[in-house]
Amino acid sequence: MTRPSAADGPARLQGRAAGLVSRTLAAVADIFVVLGIAVLADLFAGAVRFLVLGPPFAPPKLSDWLTGLLGFALTVGYLAASWTVTGQTIGARLMGLRVVRRRGRPLGAGRALLRAVLCVVFPLGLFWTPLSRRDASVADLLVRSAVVYDWYGGRSHGGTDGQRPLP
Repeated sequence: MTRPSAADGPARLQGRAAGLVSRTLAAVADIFVVLGIAVLADLFAGAVRFLVLGPPFAPPKLSDWLTGLLGFALTVGYLAASWTVTGQTIGARLMGLRVVRRRGRPLGAGRALLRAVLCVVFPLGLFWTPLSRRDASVADLLVRSAVVYDWYGGRSHGGTDGQRPLP
């Protein structure tokens, strides 16, 4: 029986473009994160309302358009902040993914914000990934970004800087 080597695991994929399944699973995890943040914000608003106005405890009732606008802003803010600061959302971290520029450097705030808006407005653009030569979604093509496997924080398994240009 042969022992598994580092080439059989995540080190083999380190720095390569991520596929549709990994990216979709990360996006689903991020949806749950955003929903959790929204629920906590709603409970916090209800607690503030309770402290100011007294009983009964009830979250504020917002119109549908305002709820949608706040949800859009929360989602875009979460994605843009995550991609700007670390290149990873919580879902991406769970799946071992990182969003970078095509040359492997971190996204700037402007690119991260534009990519976040594109991902939220046109989520079906993710399904362009298997059709693209470099596994790029529509947002990646427009913003010139890439989603790569990154389990080692931008380093190869050996500890050196593993960032390299993508095809």
